[in-house]
Amino acid sequence: MRIVTTLPSATEIVCALGFEPVGVSHECDYPPEVDSIPAVTRSRIDADASSGEIDRQVLEVADEGVYDVDVETLAELDPDLIVTQGMCDVCAVDEAVVERAVDEIDADPEVVTTDPHTVADVLGDVERIGRAAGRERCAKDVVSNLRTRIQAVRERTERVDDRPRTVIFDWTDPVMVAGHWIPELVAAAGGEYGMADPADRSTPREWADVLEYDPEVVIVAPCGFDLEQTAANLADLTDREGWADLTAVREGRAWAMDGHHYVNRPGPRIVDTLESLAPIVHPERFDAPEADVAVPLADLEGRVEV
Repeated sequence: MRIVTTLPSATEIVCALGFEPVGVSHECDYPPEVDSIPAVTRSRIDADASSGEIDRQVLEVADEGVYDVDVETLAELDPDLIVTQGMCDVCAVDEAVVERAVDEIDADPEVVTTDPHTVADVLGDVERIGRAAGRERCAKDVVSNLRTRIQAVRERTERVDDRPRTVIFDWTDPVMVAGHWIPELVAAAGGEYGMADPADRSTPREWADVLEYDPEVVIVAPCGFDLEQTAANLADLTDREGWADLTAVREGRAWAMDGHHYVNRPGPRIVDTLESLAPIVHPERFDAPEADVAVPLADLEGRVEV
């Protein structure tokens, strides 16, 4: 089956089902072998800019959209199935853009749209894509394995007495608190996530609300940013009044996580995200996360790309 994906999480799901897409998005980079696959999307903003500048550019192109589809390349790939998303038109090409592009090509592919807001939604997307691709049994096996790993973490945290107040920032200028599936992952990791409920959208928050919540664990994981780009934008938070007085900062429990690959990518690796969150929230119960996934903010020094 000739499958095209228009966002990284869809590519990871399709690959987990044993397929190699014939076309992917310009942001797809995992598994590593997808780097050589033609990209069918492109962005109208500079993703290497600062968080504040990216926010400004997104607002500037709001009418025409952040992303575009390369219709010529899509036509050449002659897809049977396209996997896209309807969750966020800032994060990736959305279904409306894809449908307009499909109208311009001769092929008549099935279009599967993902719109995940909870852990169950993400796992459900694996099964839906599996059905559409004729790999239903494989999809069920993938989901079963992911559920087993989630349960293994929950069993080690369900009886903890201390559930530290936790916040994950998925943007720094303006400040945004991660929602969607993140509250569930933090709860499974043994933390309290008091600034968003499961399935809440990530939205800008008043800094005064963060100060009032006074998190005991802080994780900085901007959408689309790896650790180096997070380091380059960290002053968006650390220069704010009251940052140094947060309990998490005073007690050395402020971390950075690769938001691009983990916090903001609703595919099979959300379980990797959970397994990396758990040792941050409860270091006494788990081995430390891998350094390419998450590091204490103090260890970010020197990671800014020159």
